[in-house]
Amino acid sequence: MDHRNEIREFLSSRRARITPEQAGLPVYGGNRRVKGLRREEVCLLAGVSIDYYVRMERGNLAGVSDGVLDAVAGALQLDDAERDHLFALARKSVAVPLARRRQDPKLVRASLTQLLEAIPDAPAWIRNARHDLLAANTMARALYAPMIASAGPGQTPNTARFVYLDPASRQFFTDWERAADDIAAMLRQEAGKNPYDKALTDLIGELSTRSDDFRQRWAAHNVRFHRTGSKKLHHPVVGDLELNFEAMEFPSDPGLTLLVYTAAAGTPTADALAMLASWTSTQTQLNDHPVTTDSGTAASKD
Repeated sequence: MDHRNEIREFLSSRRARITPEQAGLPVYGGNRRVKGLRREEVCLLAGVSIDYYVRMERGNLAGVSDGVLDAVAGALQLDDAERDHLFALARKSVAVPLARRRQDPKLVRASLTQLLEAIPDAPAWIRNARHDLLAANTMARALYAPMIASAGPGQTPNTARFVYLDPASRQFFTDWERAADDIAAMLRQEAGKNPYDKALTDLIGELSTRSDDFRQRWAAHNVRFHRTGSKKLHHPVVGDLELNFEAMEFPSDPGLTLLVYTAAAGTPTADALAMLASWTSTQTQLNDHPVTTDSGTAASKD
């Protein structure tokens, strides 16, 4: 990925979505040749010179102060995730490409695996920033059986590949459009933080090559936090689920995120989770007892 091009397209796309009226600026004349704000209007709102902002929007954030970044973020009405993305792009503008970078973990420490198994009644799993499923408790393996089954031989299950490359994901994710939006936005956020991550670049290239849906979303330059919320799934054994999720990062293991899914007591989803727990307790190994999907095919569960 071209870092300067990433900066250029992000800033110009954020500028294009804001009208002068939304920014509280007067509009003179009926014909505007640009969509959204003009560069000089952003400069007026941010209190920076036109030459300085043009340099920024051409992809050069090296040496730009936090104060200027804050002012531009305010002028462009960036939300928290977009502001974080802008600052990440600025930090990487002064990074040396060949410098040692954070290593994305491939293995999960034994104590974290023990932590997962200590959460017996709720699906809990650990992913990296590329959305590889690296470890999961029994409930999570049962919950995500369709995604695990979709991974090729020797391939780590990956949420992004499942969503964009496996048609079965449209049945599994009840709100598929939202799931697809979230995945693309989270990958875009990670790309801003780690533009030289080859494995991430390869994943984005694969998805861009094979999925029109991903290409369209990637071109939008949207970024998003995914720390808490709800998720609607259709499980082949227990049916529809509306789950609450919490995502927690590990300070001692940068790049790893723990996700735990729960449901309020007394709800149909809570009953369905209890049914899933009962079902999984009868299994000695998920591989030994395939799940039958709604289409009548068998899905391996590990």
